[in-house]
Amino acid sequence: MATLAELRAKLAAQDQRQTGTRETDNAIYAFWNIPHDTTATMRFLPDGDESNTFFWQERQMIRMPFPGVKGQDEAKPVTVNVPCIEMWGETCPVHAEIRPWFKDPALEDIGRKYWKKRSYIFQGFVVNNPLEGDANPENPIRRFVINPSIYKIIKAALMDPEMENLPTDYTAGTDFRLTKTQKGQYADYSTSNWARRERSLSEDELAAVSTHGLFTLNDYLPKRPSADDVKVIYDMFQASVDGELYDPAKWSDHYRPYGVSASSNTGTVQVAHTETVAVTASDTTESKTEAVVETVSEETSSNSKSADEILAMIRDRKKNVTESA
Repeated sequence: MATLAELRAKLAAQDQRQTGTRETDNAIYAFWNIPHDTTATMRFLPDGDESNTFFWQERQMIRMPFPGVKGQDEAKPVTVNVPCIEMWGETCPVHAEIRPWFKDPALEDIGRKYWKKRSYIFQGFVVNNPLEGDANPENPIRRFVINPSIYKIIKAALMDPEMENLPTDYTAGTDFRLTKTQKGQYADYSTSNWARRERSLSEDELAAVSTHGLFTLNDYLPKRPSADDVKVIYDMFQASVDGELYDPAKWSDHYRPYGVSASSNTGTVQVAHTETVAVTASDTTESKTEAVVETVSEETSSNSKSADEILAMIRDRKKNVTESA
């Protein structure tokens, strides 16, 4: 298990550098469904992979909307979620394409639409659960899909010198109090914080860890795309931007939205990931700077140009680049 000092050092190093499979089990705790003005108390646990300095894994996904499915329901919009290969330190062709769009105000909205969405996979106990109807699984160790705004609260406390021990420590750790309020039409978690006192795991909690073991969080990340997968991702991206239908004959053996039939039984089909990430007011605030452009909202301004106008501008840009080459 990494020490708090090691964790802080790696977080600081990340800041300097920056200046899968569909889950259907009930291990995922849907905290976004708790009532407003309530608090769920969680106790995070270490990753089952002891080589992971952190007690979470970061996931980066790209959402590709299509107006329908070719040869099936062509009038029902679908979305395909694909992994961004920047998650593995590789160059993503989608982001290589859209990064220049943020220099053009007319293309910013569509650039945000395809920018990777981050979420963070944690695990632990739900100590206090205000969610009615939530069935306690046999294994009480739950997984949490945390959005960027909540992650920032968690990270800020870890970097605070007043936190002396890792919050995941079995005897001197700290519970996290996730509070849901409302800001406009969105849920707001900005008042969430760590408990003021340390707490040792109970006998029941220690027994659960001993009996069930810890999840290896890397197992809940999407499969790393192959070279062929990357080509398909870029092909789908171009078709999505151009407003074309999702084509199962071309892509379903690689990636397809949930509920859409595959074209064949060959290959490893990766169904669009359906783990939900809570939407918060702060997550919908979109910055013009590339470093913080991520958001889980796909809303666009009512004053933005029409899709046809934007597509025409993109095509003109590509044409000009080709002609000047």
